[in-house]
Amino acid sequence: MSTSPAQMAEQIRQRLTAVKKNLKEKRHVAGWVLPRQQSSLADEGTWTNIDLDVTPIERRIWGAWTMLGFWLSDALNAQGWQAPAAILAVGLTWREAILCIICGNLVTTVPLALNGAVGADLHIPFAVAMRSSCGWYFSRFAVVVRMITALFWHAIQTYTGSTAITQCIRAIWPSYLDIPNHLPPSAGITSQELLSHFLFWSIQVPFLLTPPHKLKWFFVFKSVIVITSSVAVVITMTSKAGGTGEIWSQEYRVFGETRRWLILSSLSSCTGGWATMATNIPDFTRYLNQPKAIYWQVMFLPAISLLIGMFGIISTSAASVVYGTYIWDPVALVAQWDGPSGRAGAFFVGLSWCVAQIGTNLSANVISCANDLTSLFPKYINIRRGIVLTTVTAGWIMVPWKIIYSASSLLSFMSGLGIFLAPIAAILASDYWLVKRRRVDVPGLYKAHGRYRYNKYGSNWRAMLAFLVSIVPNIPGMAATVNTDLAGSIGGAGKIYSMFYFWGFTSAVVVYVGLSWAFPAEGTLIPVTISGDEGYAGREVGGQESEFEKGPAVASMEKKDSV
Repeated sequence: MSTSPAQMAEQIRQRLTAVKKNLKEKRHVAGWVLPRQQSSLADEGTWTNIDLDVTPIERRIWGAWTMLGFWLSDALNAQGWQAPAAILAVGLTWREAILCIICGNLVTTVPLALNGAVGADLHIPFAVAMRSSCGWYFSRFAVVVRMITALFWHAIQTYTGSTAITQCIRAIWPSYLDIPNHLPPSAGITSQELLSHFLFWSIQVPFLLTPPHKLKWFFVFKSVIVITSSVAVVITMTSKAGGTGEIWSQEYRVFGETRRWLILSSLSSCTGGWATMATNIPDFTRYLNQPKAIYWQVMFLPAISLLIGMFGIISTSAASVVYGTYIWDPVALVAQWDGPSGRAGAFFVGLSWCVAQIGTNLSANVISCANDLTSLFPKYINIRRGIVLTTVTAGWIMVPWKIIYSASSLLSFMSGLGIFLAPIAAILASDYWLVKRRRVDVPGLYKAHGRYRYNKYGSNWRAMLAFLVSIVPNIPGMAATVNTDLAGSIGGAGKIYSMFYFWGFTSAVVVYVGLSWAFPAEGTLIPVTISGDEGYAGREVGGQESEFEKGPAVASMEKKDSV
């Protein structure tokens, strides 16, 4: 059959259009715009990211022991040592410190287990899971809050690593501490400290840019060296003090109502330290092959936190005998060690904490934040770009050395993060367990105009109101911790802030569930779960993945699976 001139002209026009489109896409790829990736569930033509899809069956290889490896990798860091020791520094005793560690972490395991089940059952990431309760657009607000929190933790742990590398350098060259300072007091950091921060940040960057699944032995090394050095610090300090110090006979320095509220505030701060993971735990549990393994966290988290916390408490107590003051920072503690043997010990302890901070930043902070950025801006940001933006922002723009300056400020910092994360964790958990009753339309979560849009604004007003009820009463207390002049003018609001996580979580649950039952969103309630696994039938995933080819969460999972 012959082709008419008109048909030939149309074919030529279509080919020219295709060539122009291809050239345009290539120019975009060469610039800021990333190549479009296909998704098995998202709307046709949308710019999405393959890592947001339902986890394929072949990637669901986590087990209960993998979760233990995850918590070992995440919990063994200087902040785990500092937080309970800081409780001693503000005037409480070892009894209250242990109570706060155990109870605070048990409280955190409730949302950890409940929200972990969302990822374990549905195999979807946190950013997608939040759409079920918050709607298409308001869920992005929750992602931004979690992202900001990850930035803060990355900033804090990066600066802590820089103090550790100072001990490594001064152990070899003691004159390193004599570098003259050329910065004004308002900078909040000396020239020598700034140099250490730059060195640690520079050493850390190559690890951050390496796919974590290629660093599995690094994480095994981290677990071994941190536990070993922590035990060594405890033995050294108790030897210097002739025992465990005055920890067992310590007298109260605060009394009455002040002491009771200080205990509650310190307990809440322990919960705040894990508030981030209680929120975004689906990012990791989505890779479980046995959903029931999520409940082992209830034992893992308090046990590991108590172990590293006891190291900090005993060493801090011994430091008060040896040096006449509480030293709650493990790096500041070994900075007191002089002489050849003391400097050798300081070097290895400093090295272990450098390794610890890099490992924790990889597994809990940088990859999570980069994943958030990718979900928010898939057209312009991939995992590698997200990592670069995260580490530059947290390591320098946020000036982390001004965040940590005393024990009380560390507790305030942890509390401030928790007031925003508690309602998010509460809304995610209560929506899945009490409102939706574990029946979710997974493919619907990927549709911009699907059943979980809620309204034309893409927001669930029930979740928005629950969030406001949760955080508004806590804002005056948080403001008073930043500006102490306000402490006398906020009245009883300061008491609410002392139990910020309890109030934030429970109030958000009550308000969200109550509104959802009184004014149900009928279109979001279904009789049975609609799985997203069917979307992978016949799908070809080859050629879709970046150099972090198995996704950030899978990469983190694989290296922990080797522990």
